Amino acid sequence: MRVSTANSYDNTIALLTKRQAELAAQQERVTTGMRVRKASDDPVAATLAETAANRLARTQADLRALEASKTSLQQAESGLGESGDLLQKVRDLLVTAGNATFTDAEREDVAKQLEGLREQLIAVANRKDNAGRTLYGGLGGSSVPFADLYGPSGNGVQFEGQRGQAAAGNSALPSALDGDAIWMRVPQGNGSFTVSLPNSNTGGVSTTMGKVTDAALATGDDYDITFADVGGVMQYTVTNTTTGTPVPGHTGQPYVANKTIEFDGVSLEMRGTPAAGDRVELRPVTTTTDIFSVVQGAVDALRYNGTNQSAHQAQAMARAMTEVDAGHDRVLAARGRAGEWLNRADSLDSQMEGRTVALKAEKAGLEELDMIQGLTDLETQRVGFEAAIKSYAQVQRLSLFSAIG
Repeated sequence: MRVSTANSYDNTIALLTKRQAELAAQQERVTTGMRVRKASDDPVAATLAETAANRLARTQADLRALEASKTSLQQAESGLGESGDLLQKVRDLLVTAGNATFTDAEREDVAKQLEGLREQLIAVANRKDNAGRTLYGGLGGSSVPFADLYGPSGNGVQFEGQRGQAAAGNSALPSALDGDAIWMRVPQGNGSFTVSLPNSNTGGVSTTMGKVTDAALATGDDYDITFADVGGVMQYTVTNTTTGTPVPGHTGQPYVANKTIEFDGVSLEMRGTPAAGDRVELRPVTTTTDIFSVVQGAVDALRYNGTNQSAHQAQAMARAMTEVDAGHDRVLAARGRAGEWLNRADSLDSQMEGRTVALKAEKAGLEELDMIQGLTDLETQRVGFEAAIKSYAQVQRLSLFSAIG
């Protein structure tokens, strides 16, 4: 077979050009530190690296969202702590207001302090995070979730957000709490029934808020405790007003102050001195109240100057303290839930940080160049290319005329 000189020359030049291109490509890999710069360099590695990059981007986005939620939750938890402190101050003032020796001026001073604390509670409930989102708006719906409509024709504080609590996910947490469940769902009275005095009372009788002692016996009916003067002895009678029948064992019984009476699975302690015709009303709880109405009710009671003022105010303070305690418990429960979410946020943050490191390592292992191996290959290709150049130069000088000469 005959091989022409021109063909040999072309093949040699093509080989040298290829080696030069490979050397230049290896130099670029060493310079950039990247083994795979485009899909054609290594299709399989490029595909796996792209998948790792997508997963890394999603993880980093989840991390940013988690950090934003964590910041909001920290501010919400702080606000709940502040709300708890305010409610404790309210309770302290209610205890103080129960002093029977207080004058109207002193009670008015307590009422003004309670009004100030109520305003602070509303301000906390309407607090926003650094991004301007409400912390206690539930699922959203209003930039000011708690509207104070108290007044002659108002209805107190209304929740204008969207009720409900966003659920925590595998990589995300709620950034807002359900303020309606925290402050607007406070049990009335003791949670089972309420005790109140009609304004028609003229004596000084009042009671504790009572409790359920036997749930199996408690009927959930309405009761009235009425008082009568029989031969100079004050007596009381308990009547089930739902059925219209007196309670056995509690008809025409001598009244003894500070004595606990029990009937139909409930108990309460009566205090003070009643007048004939006075009445105490027990009603089952059928709905909830809100902490702002509780505080406002105490303010209104302290400013009450009608008949039976002392007993009316004592009864109102007892009820307000019970409901404030129940409201405080709800705030503490919400704060505990926020604390659990913050702990979970720390755990998720650690998990996603670890995932980020692993994905970066996976992507780097697929795309980046092993510098030691890369430098070795570069030197090998350089030496080979120089040797090929020198060999080609030596062959080019060979000629039949040189041999003849």
